[in-house]
Amino acid sequence: MNTHALIPRNSLVWLLTAQIVALLPHLPRLPLWVAALWLGCALWRIQIQRMRWPYPGLVVRALVLGVVTVGVFMAQGTLIGLDAAVMLLLTLFMLKLLEMRKPRDALVVIYLGFFIVATAFLFDQSIPLSLFQCFSLLVLVAALVGLQQTPGRNDPARALRTGGVLLLQAVPLMVVLFVLFPRMGPLWSVNAPGQQARTGLAESMTPADMAELARSGELVFRAAFDGAIPPQPQLYWRAMTLSRFDGRTWSSSRFNARGAPQDWQPQGDPTSYRVIATASHQPWVFSLRGASSDDERLMLTRDFILQARRPLGQAISYTATSRLDSLLEPQGLDTLQQRINLHLPEGFDPRTRAFAAELRQTYRDDAELVQALLAHFNREPFHYTLRPELLGQHSNDEFLFDSRRGFCAHFAGAMTFVLRAAGIPARVVAGYQGGEINPRGNYVLVHQFEAHAWVEAWLPGQGWVSVDPTFQVAPERIEQGLQEALEREGSFLEDSPLAVARYRNIGWFNDMRLFWDDLNYQWQLRVLGYESERQMAFFRRWLGTADWQRIGMLSLGVLALIMLPMALWILRPERRPKGPRQRAWLKLNKRLAGLQLQVRTGEGPRAWQQRLMQYLPGQQAEIAAFFDEYIRLTYATVPGETEPMSAQLNGALRDLLRALPRRRPPRPTTPVDLPGEGRRL
Repeated sequence: MNTHALIPRNSLVWLLTAQIVALLPHLPRLPLWVAALWLGCALWRIQIQRMRWPYPGLVVRALVLGVVTVGVFMAQGTLIGLDAAVMLLLTLFMLKLLEMRKPRDALVVIYLGFFIVATAFLFDQSIPLSLFQCFSLLVLVAALVGLQQTPGRNDPARALRTGGVLLLQAVPLMVVLFVLFPRMGPLWSVNAPGQQARTGLAESMTPADMAELARSGELVFRAAFDGAIPPQPQLYWRAMTLSRFDGRTWSSSRFNARGAPQDWQPQGDPTSYRVIATASHQPWVFSLRGASSDDERLMLTRDFILQARRPLGQAISYTATSRLDSLLEPQGLDTLQQRINLHLPEGFDPRTRAFAAELRQTYRDDAELVQALLAHFNREPFHYTLRPELLGQHSNDEFLFDSRRGFCAHFAGAMTFVLRAAGIPARVVAGYQGGEINPRGNYVLVHQFEAHAWVEAWLPGQGWVSVDPTFQVAPERIEQGLQEALEREGSFLEDSPLAVARYRNIGWFNDMRLFWDDLNYQWQLRVLGYESERQMAFFRRWLGTADWQRIGMLSLGVLALIMLPMALWILRPERRPKGPRQRAWLKLNKRLAGLQLQVRTGEGPRAWQQRLMQYLPGQQAEIAAFFDEYIRLTYATVPGETEPMSAQLNGALRDLLRALPRRRPPRPTTPVDLPGEGRRL
């Protein structure tokens, strides 16, 4: 038996089209050899269809599978985890082309395509991808329809139209299930060992690292406040504290990341806000000073930082409340904290140590020494720049006394070093400062270029006090933003010409950018952010209950109300397929109904014809031509067979419709009352 003809050529075209559409969202993040693999499989399959190449044998298939598995391992470094698993699934999806022998195999490829479409959301849940995946679903459903078409009746437009109708019919059910079905953690919340952190804050910081972030226009998070948005100088978004210093790099201490805060006195009016942070595969979340949250996914660490309990493998939405005047550990530090926040490596920055000793001799009070150091940064000719000079082994010495040109990390690191050398516990705080207000949605946009570092010094009776030496050098950076601070230098996003934030000064372009961002914000908030907490709030607000038993009964009722009318509409008798003869009969009957000459119950074609001739003596020739052709077709068709097409019937119907009068003719003088004939429609 020749198995090459079991899958028609038109069906193969549908399969290849559906497969490439399902694979397209994955290809940009895959090696080039994966695309080459698909082209090779498609070419081999086409040659099989043309009966020029044979199906691959067992040895060839085993060899190809082994090579592909090794390729996935080389590309991902592992075969465990979501990245590797999805990549392996994609390659097997391609290789399935070479195994198809029967229509059942083709159906398996289509069903796998639906699963491939879903896996794309493991890596991206944006609006553009969602719209494209709707198109992918349309192509896959159309491919299912196309697989049922015979070569002689292959109609791609009809398959697409049918697929679109089927998807539109599923929309009401999809909406009901989205709103009422219990929310469960999505598949992409699972973090795989192979996932790598994106560009962003890390557990260590050098001045070069922070300057590199300032050259990126990537969005980090959005924040919407319950009330008025605080002024820019108050928007210090804390992400981590850096207490360890090895002479070049500041890094976080594991001690601070463990345990809960020991001494915290909330003060000031509460500021509540919701943050929607992008996926970073890191545990950092962002909050203002004195933050707390009821979100079970977050925890408050010993250094008063809100942090996720696990790395963020997806965008996260959470609420927090901050009291900006809170006192953090005002009663004092224990011995271990004192040692951690006073430690300095030996053999580094002797001039800075001497400078700290001079300050200590002059200012015995810690608070006065801190203010004097801030005044020093304000008084001396320091310059804020993204183009600092390279520093050597004694980086703080060279920065404070030689170059005096640097970024926020230079200022924060140098001030922390001086304070520690003077005997004041201090640490660097890394996060983001400020943000761009989107007036459309009244929320704050924070990008990577707003990454910032400042200082927290521990003062008796006051606890950890935030101070920012960058404000003393470039106050416009804190009050207006990085772009204004670097306006003269011209280094704002100079390495990112395609970053849309770079062109904020172009009015119409900026309006479009903010409009698009507001769409994305609403998408994140109302669709991706529709989690169990928001679902329960929706139920309480609109249904007056959060009892799942009642909600389940209500859901079944809503589904029945939606699906039953839809089923009746889909299955209504007039939607049954009609042949050309039936369509011509119904069209004529509809036209004659306006003249009150429609067919009577039980009236056959010849009886109707004779009655029409009595009422319409001027159109007898056209009436006879139509009914003669109609009766010929009726008795020439064998039941169960496809009804033949007839150009004569359509022409006769067209001539008859043109000849009919616009008004009902007068009743004939001789009444016609013929017995009804049997009809065959």
